[in-house]
Amino acid sequence: MLLSPFFWANLLFWPVVIYGGLCLFFYFFQDYFFFRPEMLPKHFEYRYPFPFTEHTFDMEDGGIINALHFKVPNSQGVVFYLKGNSRSLKGWGKFAKDFVGKGYDFFMIDYRGFGKSRGRRTESILFNDAQTVYKWLSSEYPEERIVVYGRSLGSGIGARIASWNRPRMLILDSPYLSFLYQIRQYAWWMPLKYLLRYQLRTDQFIKKITCPIFIIHGNKDRLISYKQGKALHELSADRSTLITIEGGGHNNLPDFPEYHEHLYDILNEQEALVMYTK
Repeated sequence: MLLSPFFWANLLFWPVVIYGGLCLFFYFFQDYFFFRPEMLPKHFEYRYPFPFTEHTFDMEDGGIINALHFKVPNSQGVVFYLKGNSRSLKGWGKFAKDFVGKGYDFFMIDYRGFGKSRGRRTESILFNDAQTVYKWLSSEYPEERIVVYGRSLGSGIGARIASWNRPRMLILDSPYLSFLYQIRQYAWWMPLKYLLRYQLRTDQFIKKITCPIFIIHGNKDRLISYKQGKALHELSADRSTLITIEGGGHNNLPDFPEYHEHLYDILNEQEALVMYTK
């Protein structure tokens, strides 16, 4: 007995509707999957055991970027730290100690929708905000004294900024090849090429960077795989150094003494840059 076309149409209808609904939900609400911000009231007061100043940048489109600037006497330069996708400066500011203790000033921003920063957030806006702040920093420090540091989500933004400018160096901490590569591991069943509104092509940006690049990655990172950091190194082998933290995961690299030893050598030992600056 042949089944009617209506039977097959009815059988396929609900799976198609459900699949389409999930794709639409992902497209319109993907910010909620990628970003986990902590918002702070405008009057919130940051408290840290070392000196800092707070800055507010008013963007042309009405957006606001909040930043913290930690300074040490006779600093060797400044680290422009582009953070990960969660919380706010209230929690991330603690990482300043890893850099001020090594003789560097430390500058960090909250992306729009995080902390006291406000405004609409898109990929191009993330890049433009970071570039606007970098230009301000370059008016305070010569570029050869600016270190761009991109951590996790911030690694793609940091690579974009380094490709547009000439900082002293770029440090990528637990970086990804691209958002498409990263998200495909979890949503391989979706047409991500058409749905994804954030591309963050670190793999493309890194090809245009002329400064020395240091890639720090834990080989037990279960969120952003170590092989992505390794692949980025292979794409820029003539300019980059891959530093492997044995046993390191995604959120615990500062717990390893090796991380601080390598960071100190990178920031303070001129010999570490000789092969890249000839």
